[in-house]
Amino acid sequence: MITVTEISKSYGDRDLFSNLSVNIISGQRIGLVGSNGTGKSTLLDIICGEKSPDSGTVVRQRNLSVGYLTQNAIIPSSQTLIDQTLQESESITSLRNQISSKYQILSEENEKTTQLALLKEIGNLETELELSGEIFDEHQAKEILSGLGFNSTDFSRPLNEFSGGWLMRAALGKMLLRNPDVLLLDEPTNHLDLYSNLWFEKYLLSFKGSVVITSHDRTFLNKVSTMVLAIESDEIISFKGDYDSYLEFRDRSLEIKQAAAIRQDREIQRQMKFVQRFRSKARRATQVQSRLKQLQKIERIALPRSTTRVHYSFPEPKRSGVKAIVLNSLYKSYGKHKVYENLNLEISRGQKVALVGPNGAGKSTLLKIMAGVLDFDSGERKLGANVKTSYYSQHLLDQLNQNNSLLDEIRTVAPTEPEQNLRRILGGFLFSGNDVEKSISVISGGEKARIAIAKLLLQQSNLIFMDEPTNHLDITSREILADALSDYHGTICFITHDRTLINQVADKIIDVTDGKPKIWDGNFEDYTFETNTISPFTHAEDNKSKDKPKSEPTTKKPKLNLSKLNSDLKNVSSSIKSIDKKISEVSLKLSDLEKFFSNPLNFDDKINLSDSSKEYELLKTKEQDLTKIWEKLTVQEEEILKNIHDLGNKKL
Repeated sequence: MITVTEISKSYGDRDLFSNLSVNIISGQRIGLVGSNGTGKSTLLDIICGEKSPDSGTVVRQRNLSVGYLTQNAIIPSSQTLIDQTLQESESITSLRNQISSKYQILSEENEKTTQLALLKEIGNLETELELSGEIFDEHQAKEILSGLGFNSTDFSRPLNEFSGGWLMRAALGKMLLRNPDVLLLDEPTNHLDLYSNLWFEKYLLSFKGSVVITSHDRTFLNKVSTMVLAIESDEIISFKGDYDSYLEFRDRSLEIKQAAAIRQDREIQRQMKFVQRFRSKARRATQVQSRLKQLQKIERIALPRSTTRVHYSFPEPKRSGVKAIVLNSLYKSYGKHKVYENLNLEISRGQKVALVGPNGAGKSTLLKIMAGVLDFDSGERKLGANVKTSYYSQHLLDQLNQNNSLLDEIRTVAPTEPEQNLRRILGGFLFSGNDVEKSISVISGGEKARIAIAKLLLQQSNLIFMDEPTNHLDITSREILADALSDYHGTICFITHDRTLINQVADKIIDVTDGKPKIWDGNFEDYTFETNTISPFTHAEDNKSKDKPKSEPTTKKPKLNLSKLNSDLKNVSSSIKSIDKKISEVSLKLSDLEKFFSNPLNFDDKINLSDSSKEYELLKTKEQDLTKIWEKLTVQEEEILKNIHDLGNKKL
């Protein structure tokens, strides 16, 4: 009936959906689901033909009739409910007028040939009228209206006596009476009571055409839907089945994606260990470069967001000088413990900088010095022209006025900002409707953190320092924070243990390990790849201890034999090569199974799905065991190479 092929739609810089395809066939009932703002209503507009996609095509069957129920379908008037329901379209009224006119001409015509021509024209017009399907039966109209909850006394009442909810029912009744080939229904259950809902559910189950429907009523979607089309934040999913089955599939798919992402991280770390261990060995240079190239080609698995991307409209901060802040020859110590000596650092306007490094390296000390909340022993801290700073730490939560409402609290830092924009910003931080009137005293720690961050970004500061802003925040709130910081137009310097946040926000990384800041352009993934770092949050000494084999109890070392060492090296290297091959084979099988799990059609075969799940778990365990063996063998190989090197030096 309707074929939608790879359509995309956006408004400004906001993408609603991309490459969306769906085939709407007769007898199919599609539940259209997704968070608010993902574009469900826009998609219905496009399918109906009221809007055009930015790209892609929508092909409708010839002479297809489409009924589209929108949220404001009927305008109140003095017309009665039954007359409105039976009202013909303008095209049908035109047809009837043409037929009447032809009959009038025929009654006055005496010439036989002309009479025959007129009769033929009238026959064609009456056939067109009959085929239109708009010859309505009043009894049927009253049956539909009664099913939707109207009483017989309502039929003769004017439309302007009904509330908005009842007008929606009237619009639905009028559309159902016309029995179109395709029904496009945008939240039809919003204004139906329980009994009307049950009647409507039965009506749709017996409807012969196609249905595309949005609804927040989970039970209704489960009863009606034969297919689910989900507009998720990162993908479009077409699933054959009801809504609960789709949720089961989505949860399973998320588990698989999370497992695949963990597996990918583990493999990257394994390869990076090899690079770190042998990067200085000339004989391994080719292998090291080969593995680095493989790592560059890896397409990182992106886990889906739990929220829709939010776009914020914060007050524009005043433009600062090119250099937002400069530290010159800075020295800082705590008693005898020297933290920084002769430190020189510069952050430019508009940069979003993440400070990383092991615990105790001095990240918070540096951030507080730059924020102006901690003194230093000597040197210079110089702010750029027109720079206004703000500092976020956990103490801001304690400074919130417990007696204020959420709206009043953020208004304290933006008194001239329109309330509509303040409400919009609060909505972006997951406070909507009556929530904004809640008292600060009754909200949770995570909610207080979101309010404190919202206040900070509303202050029109152009240089913000943030110390662990993700504390107290759940995954959803962290995604909201990432959106907010990305949309902020000033300069940011922050500390966080949340690598996802660093990846999404930072365009510069400063590693403060050993009191000597090193600067990299890019996000966290760029930094870890360029520095061969597995984690900046693990102390360097810990990394060394993990890489080195545990020392054995002191015993007299056996005499080294070059011939035996070379033989051992050959055997161990051969074993490593064999294990590497096995890991690759297992990884390929796991990838194939992950593709299998990502296809909704495969969820129909429950037995195959169960067998595949068991195989997947076994392969994951096997991959982990093989990786442990690989790690032990590479340590042995390194030890043998060291012994060969030492023996060669002794002979020299």
